[in-house]
Amino acid sequence: MATTDSRRQLPRAVLAAVVGTSIEWYDFFLYGSAAALVFPKVFFPKSDPLAGVLLAFGTQAVGFAARPVGAAIFGHYGDRIGRKATLIVTLLTMGIATTLIGVVPGYATIGLTGAALLTTLRVFQGIGVGGEWGGSVLISMEWGSNKRRGLVASWPQVGVPIGLILGNGALLVFSRISGDAGFLSWGWRIPFLLSLVLLAVGLYIRLGILETPPFARLLERGRIARRPVVEVIQKQWREIILSALIRMSEQAPFYIFTAFVLSYGTKTLKFSNNFMLTAVFIAAILSLLTIPLAGYLSDTIGRRLMYGIGAVLVGLYAFPYFGLLQTKVAALVVLGVVLSLIPHDLQYGPQASLIAENFTGRLRYSGATLGYQLASVVAGGPAPLIAAALLGYYHSTVPIALYIVGCAIVSLVALALIPNRQHLDHTAEYEDAAASGTSASPSSA
Repeated sequence: MATTDSRRQLPRAVLAAVVGTSIEWYDFFLYGSAAALVFPKVFFPKSDPLAGVLLAFGTQAVGFAARPVGAAIFGHYGDRIGRKATLIVTLLTMGIATTLIGVVPGYATIGLTGAALLTTLRVFQGIGVGGEWGGSVLISMEWGSNKRRGLVASWPQVGVPIGLILGNGALLVFSRISGDAGFLSWGWRIPFLLSLVLLAVGLYIRLGILETPPFARLLERGRIARRPVVEVIQKQWREIILSALIRMSEQAPFYIFTAFVLSYGTKTLKFSNNFMLTAVFIAAILSLLTIPLAGYLSDTIGRRLMYGIGAVLVGLYAFPYFGLLQTKVAALVVLGVVLSLIPHDLQYGPQASLIAENFTGRLRYSGATLGYQLASVVAGGPAPLIAAALLGYYHSTVPIALYIVGCAIVSLVALALIPNRQHLDHTAEYEDAAASGTSASPSSA
């Protein structure tokens, strides 16, 4: 694949993936931050504070539950009609849903109907982001080389901290502009409406890329699967389940560190919204470096080893994390929040290639996306809800820390069981290589 076309298209594909995922995660994280800071008061004002937080995080969890649905829908089309076309539809789905959230009336205007509309749009957000990840990773990875697969596939992952920076940054800016009363009234809506502008930018960039060479070859040879989702579940169900389980130590703690902490920091520790948003903002900036670095290192020391280091560290950091927060010393709280994302990043960098390279090309979009998004149901979606419920019941962060440790243990077991296909050629169909008795060794790329 070391052709002039590949060298020219790779930067474009990476840019399209990063910009698109940044917009998608801006939309998704914006909701999470608003669920912690705004939605309990705007959509559930009649509830007591804990119930309001639980209800708001419940609407957030609905979006995570919808992500596997998006994975199945867009995984099918991603393996049937191509990565590029599917990515354009996921971006439209997410962008339109997010923009509409910005105009949903609150409880004071239409009662609980506002919460129902909010939940419905959150479902569409989840469906959109459910199909986004796999396509973004594949559009980068399949234009890249086998030798640098970890690094190339990690770039779409950088869209997560960029989205977090944009989302929290927008809320921070409009919180300062509008003031506390104005922010609850109209200020929180502006960042959602701005999604329409970002959507236009993302579409412009994505329309300019070409389909990936591996998929184009599958199309030419008539090797497109008729029912890729069904086939990958039948043939690679083990990889799908293990892909979901290895994410427990990455995704569940991440949403505790970035969403639940906003509620905990403002309501329990009594810091301001702006202070907590700024702390998470700083942590996300550091992730811009640590995620691609971890992806690069995974090409050198091994994908599973790099991931395992991150999983161990997230378990070890669970108790020190809450210890730093509970000092209520501003500098130590910021330090605790900033350090929390490093173990996450050490997993998230190599995660894209670790999952995607386990699925053969003609089923890769479906398999990788299903495995990645199933974790949303058991890890990401419930995590802030579980953390808030544990804190409300035990009035202690010890159970939350134990929950994080448990997630790390689950991931380490799954990591030991998932196949190591780092050195296979991702441009070849794995079953073809097995049938011919070859090892599908990496191409010179």
